[in-house]
Amino acid sequence: MTSIANTPEPPYYAVIFASHRTDGDHGYAAMAERMAELAATQPGYLGIESAREELGITVSYWESIEAIRNWKRHAEHLEAQRLGHRQWYSDFRVRIARVEREYGI
Repeated sequence: MTSIANTPEPPYYAVIFASHRTDGDHGYAAMAERMAELAATQPGYLGIESAREELGITVSYWESIEAIRNWKRHAEHLEAQRLGHRQWYSDFRVRIARVEREYGI
């Protein structure tokens, strides 16, 4: 996940997930890889960007709020959320934003 997502013309939506991890992996890497693969198969998914140092930030892009809701309710994603709350994150925030404008080189 090192490339910049190739998103369509706005508007579309971004789910911004900022987190601090707990110590150790505890299955995190495998689940993160699975969630990225699974998200990419969901209707309305547009792409993902992720970076982790001291603070992890993952931004996923979606066509609609409905697509985001459906992803949040996906059974495997619900299990990942449960594990995240229990063992992988010491703190996190989820923010959802509508992208109105995009530009770059």
